[in-house]
Amino acid sequence: GKPAAGGTITLSKKENNDQWKIIDEKKTDANGRIKDFLPQTSNNLGIYKLTFHTKPYFKQLGQQSFYPFIEVVFELADNEHYHVPITLSAYGYATYRGN
Repeated sequence: GKPAAGGTITLSKKENNDQWKIIDEKKTDANGRIKDFLPQTSNNLGIYKLTFHTKPYFKQLGQQSFYPFIEVVFELADNEHYHVPITLSAYGYATYRGN
């Protein structure tokens, strides 16, 4: 596969009232990454959601996509570095915590 350059990803954090607050939205670089989404500080603990906007990404490639977007919810329970990639095709995906 190739890196998904130019894909839009939204980062949200779950608030105490169970509502999602958008933190930021960025496009992936030439390597399919966003390196500076959330600065590493002690205030980052909590539950987050990455929304990968896949339909527009595949549309720009001239392809149909089964998933219009993909939401990955995870919890930051410590101040370690987190890398949350997905492997993606128009009809499937997988995600994991990388380093």
